Amino acid sequence: MKEFLKEFKKFISRGNVIDMAVGIIIGSAFTAIVNSLVNDVMMPLLSILTGGLDFASLCIVLGEGEGAATLNYGAFIAAVINFLLIAFVIFTMIKAINKLSGKKPEAPKEEPKKKVCPFCKEEVSIDAVKCPHCTSDLVEDAAGADEDGVLE
Repeated sequence: MKEFLKEFKKFISRGNVIDMAVGIIIGSAFTAIVNSLVNDVMMPLLSILTGGLDFASLCIVLGEGEGAATLNYGAFIAAVINFLLIAFVIFTMIKAINKLSGKKPEAPKEEPKKKVCPFCKEEVSIDAVKCPHCTSDLVEDAAGADEDGVLE
């Protein structure tokens, strides 16, 4: 049991677990903001554009009487519209935040495919152990190799 608690303590004190917890808390606060924007600003505007139509009240009654079952397709339409509006709001907010922060996506580093023979200065494959031009042996710890073993 002691080993289990020690392992749990190590897991919980990792930086990425704490970052994830902060992200979830910020995400829930952000959700409240986005939901308010959609429900209190965007949906009333959409209601004006559709002539006051309330999608949530649209249904098909599947029987008679008070306890008749209903097919509430309007609630589904309202949920789809809500989803699209939330996705649009999040998209525009992230786009604005990225523009303000000036961050550009970092291009992945490309691994070198060629190296230079230290003897004849011709380009050879990165995996070559012998130069095809001058037939010299190419060893990774040869003079002129950098820390990645690429000869220059």
